[in-house]
Amino acid sequence: MGSHLAVTLGQCSDAGIKPQNEDFHSAFVPEDGLLVSKGIAVAIADGMSGSDGGKEASQLSVRMFLDDYYGTPESWTVKNAVSKVMSALNRWLYAQGEQKYEHARGMVTTFSALVLKSQTLHLFHVGDSRIYRLRDGELQQLTRDHRVWINNDREYLARALGIDINLEIDYRSTPAQEGDIYLLTTDGVHDFVADSELLALLKKDAQDQQQAAESIVEASKLAKSTDNITCQVLRIDSLAEADKSEYYEQLTRLPFPPDLNAGHIIDGYKILRELNASSRSQVYLAEDTLSATPRKVVLKTPSVNYEDDPNYLDLFLHEEWVAKRLDSPHLIKVCNEDRQRTFLYTVVEYIEGQTLKQWMADNPQSGIAQMRATIDQIARGLRSMHRMEMFHQDLKPDNILIDSNNTLKIIDFGSTRIAGLAEIKTPVEHSHILGTANYSAPEYFRGEQGTNRSDIFSLGVIAYEMLTGKLPYGEISSERAAKKRCLYTSARKHNPMIPEWIDAALEKALQPHPEKRYALLSEFITDLTKPNQRLLQKSTQPLLERNPVVFWQVVALIELIALVTLVVMKVL
Repeated sequence: MGSHLAVTLGQCSDAGIKPQNEDFHSAFVPEDGLLVSKGIAVAIADGMSGSDGGKEASQLSVRMFLDDYYGTPESWTVKNAVSKVMSALNRWLYAQGEQKYEHARGMVTTFSALVLKSQTLHLFHVGDSRIYRLRDGELQQLTRDHRVWINNDREYLARALGIDINLEIDYRSTPAQEGDIYLLTTDGVHDFVADSELLALLKKDAQDQQQAAESIVEASKLAKSTDNITCQVLRIDSLAEADKSEYYEQLTRLPFPPDLNAGHIIDGYKILRELNASSRSQVYLAEDTLSATPRKVVLKTPSVNYEDDPNYLDLFLHEEWVAKRLDSPHLIKVCNEDRQRTFLYTVVEYIEGQTLKQWMADNPQSGIAQMRATIDQIARGLRSMHRMEMFHQDLKPDNILIDSNNTLKIIDFGSTRIAGLAEIKTPVEHSHILGTANYSAPEYFRGEQGTNRSDIFSLGVIAYEMLTGKLPYGEISSERAAKKRCLYTSARKHNPMIPEWIDAALEKALQPHPEKRYALLSEFITDLTKPNQRLLQKSTQPLLERNPVVFWQVVALIELIALVTLVVMKVL
């Protein structure tokens, strides 16, 4: 990237008139790839004065937050990663408070954090610490105080870490701008120094964030603050801007391999034969001659047709990135990187067997038990992806292999959407990736992003096809996909042996609108295993209750036919 993420940070904390400082603050600015994938994190905490372990809670919450956040998968979004970390931290503080101090609320602290990733700022907040933003000369409070006032003299903290086993986190994301200044304060500052004075101090020391932080702490003392005093000042010096030439140079640091034929050796991989070739890639069966025990592997090379296409190169490398971060017996594995590569290619395990597509051709209208076992294995692989906030987006029988032990493995991660990487601005803008139209969820063709429910739709198509030998919406072209998928054809029409409760589960998984589908894979698998009475009741409801729009359309059509008939009779 031409311009990298850079900030200037100032921090200052003082016990004030209190005997000990129960506030705590810290920040982390990575210097490696984490700066791109995870960003910069800043956190501030204020141990609750009525909590026996308030000081310990504030220190542990900030330290553990920074450690744990940077330990979460790079594929997770900032919101998901921080929410999981904060929820786990809250439960730990709550349990420790009860165990160590033998009463609830033993370790309670406010907590506010910001994460600056790529060109977006993410804010997380519980309690009455604050985060402000100074932009274009205006100071704006971005958080709200979680306080409940009893009267003019009495109040209590309604939300904080460790205060309750359940945690509600305030979250917001906002586009960042170069020159923005963010101010994090505990109540020992903002309860005693007016926003107008904070603004004046930030403007006065706009080029020296450390001096600004120290000046704010001194101003709080002069204002007779009765609490601990802590503040952090962060200025965004530059954002990560996408530079096309530099990005393309990174993608093409390895040359494309030459044309390969049986007998050729590339970095120790001896080509045995070509498995598949298309306009986009070539796939070879190869032998790893450098491993202690010779083994067969699959070598995938990019097509020279796309040698100058950064979008294609990005997706080619992206597939290996995904596979390296997944671990499931139902997902294809990348072979260990044990040597320096001289060309651009990927190496994955060789699965001796057949595709699910080939198996289905030999076994039309499989039994329910076979379908259920197959779908369960595929779901296990998908579940591993979804936990990493990855969505396959091209699930189909051709992309599922069956090995000699009847273990199913999902392959081809070239279309996989990675939520965490989608937050990073790059010069390569991918359009919505579409798989095969017959198996892809309708929302892709409406220009919408895929989710786990999109993969559930594709899984539902496979289950339907296994039981019936047909596709639920027939053969579909990409051009008509968004419009054509509107009416579900019952699986029982093609195979009357299918129970109604299985058909009801398939219908829900195959709903054209994602919000009407299953939210979780486990729900779909459960409903394929035992009858869901609620689905059965819904399927037997009158049309007026199930789909009032269609009902009234039918009524209108009947009335129109009746009117036309009357007119014709009068004419005659």
